Amino acid sequence: MIDLKDLAKTLVNLTVKQVSDLADILKNEHGIEPVASAPMMMAAAPPVSVENVPEKTTFDVILKSGGAAKLAVVKLVKEITGLTLKEAKEFVDGVPDTMKQRLTKEEAETIKRKLEEAGAEVELK
Repeated sequence: MIDLKDLAKTLVNLTVKQVSDLADILKNEHGIEPVASAPMMMAAAPPVSVENVPEKTTFDVILKSGGAAKLAVVKLVKEITGLTLKEAKEFVDGVPDTMKQRLTKEEAETIKRKLEEAGAEVELK
């Protein structure tokens, strides 16, 4: 008896030419017609090398949540952005929102670390 798992592995690994030949054999020798032809899939694009991807140079700091210690986060937002205390509170109450844009990686990571230490949830994009 044929092991169906081995047969399945063999069928899955057939080339397009082999599938076409198999369809011809099934049709001509066994009278089995295909029900519907599936469109041929396009070949996959070649993998992108990490060397070809330019390294991101600017980052945006997105405040996702003020966290449990909202007052500490509001004070940090005020300090970092230069907003008034009222504006900083409104900003934190309206998250998620972009807090700072086009920063260097180091600046963005420093701000993220400070906000997370205060209890905020932050994302860099």
